[in-house]
Amino acid sequence: MEASAQAQVPPRLKERYEQEIAPALQERFGYKSAMEVPRVEKITLNMGVGDAKQDSNVLDAASEQLATIAGQAPNVRRARKSIANFKLRDGMPVGVTVTLRRARMWEFLDRLTAIAIPRIRDFRGLNARSFDGRGNYSMGVREQIIFPEIDYDAIDEVRGLDVTITTSAKTDEEAYVLLRELGMPFSPEGAPGSAEPEVDPDEAARLEEARLKAEAEQQAYEELKEENPEAYETPTRPEEGEEGEGEDGEAAPAEETQE
Repeated sequence: MEASAQAQVPPRLKERYEQEIAPALQERFGYKSAMEVPRVEKITLNMGVGDAKQDSNVLDAASEQLATIAGQAPNVRRARKSIANFKLRDGMPVGVTVTLRRARMWEFLDRLTAIAIPRIRDFRGLNARSFDGRGNYSMGVREQIIFPEIDYDAIDEVRGLDVTITTSAKTDEEAYVLLRELGMPFSPEGAPGSAEPEVDPDEAARLEEARLKAEAEQQAYEELKEENPEAYETPTRPEEGEEGEGEDGEAAPAEETQE
């Protein structure tokens, strides 16, 4: 008897991780077991909707857009306490969130690295310092229109979202290598585990000399100011009606220009 449904094709990024990336990480960091190799556990998307307290349509639009991006219906996050300064009451919607795991997680990460991030304007690499010290990485997206699933002409407004990638890595260096091999285009500056750039001795001496010179000039200025404080007083502007008046309070005639 033939199967009624065909087996789902595993995401290509997951296959690449299992066949290429995981063995390379195990060899690089010297893991004794394959279970020690860091892996991506979940991806969380958050979108703030502060204007939803005034217009309920904002919440519906944000939920629809986040569901289109993630392929999964999001949950509404509500305020836990009232804040009078922000006109916020307990229970008001403040955002929408969705957590992706397994196949949807891999598919979203593939679309994020291969399609969405290259569409960011003036992109110069992701900040490699955004790890939390426990192997998790967070990044902000200013415009949801970088995802091709979003129709620019159909959205109500441009809004951003936060993407948090949770891994099983024990250190930021391991998580950095994992995400970099998965296609995250990090900026080379500030990578976890990288050595700090060496400082040129000549440049350091020049900066120290400039600092000492600036301090000497500031000290000399303070001494001159103490010796003759009247010379450094800020002149007061005359009140309205005093400038340009003669002895009897009448406006003084303008000086004649010589030809």
